[in-house]
Amino acid sequence: MAVDVKQRNKTVLELLNGTLGAIKTVVPFDYGLGKPFLLEQSLQISFGVLIGFTGDVKGKFVLKGNDSLFGSIGETMYGMALEGEMLSSFAGELGNMIAGGMATNLAEDGVLTDITSPTIMKGDTALLGFEKAIGVTLSYPDMGDMAIYLVLDN
Repeated sequence: MAVDVKQRNKTVLELLNGTLGAIKTVVPFDYGLGKPFLLEQSLQISFGVLIGFTGDVKGKFVLKGNDSLFGSIGETMYGMALEGEMLSSFAGELGNMIAGGMATNLAEDGVLTDITSPTIMKGDTALLGFEKAIGVTLSYPDMGDMAIYLVLDN
């Protein structure tokens, strides 16, 4: 049993490091990194992106922020304001790029994964039915906070 817990902890650390490495590549802004935390209850989301991953590790990757944060990131990266459908599309693509980078980083460590298409979540949404998730908050100066959650299925 100790080996399983040790391997699971190693996998979670690889996922988290792979995700943070991808964010540094995709979102070229300085941020403050919060301390990772364990979430053992439902995840409440008003705006965010969910991407599943399969392969050696199965689970879900969730980016949670508000539409203002995603809009600020998009405007800073692309030089134009994003609203409505363009904002939702950008949020999905941002999640897709980060999850793709995570999968690439994991492959370099010998962990094979594949990602699903992004699902945009808007309004009062709750993610339920998981045992535990690990989260970490990124604080972007003058933009706001984005939380990242990794929900493992196995």
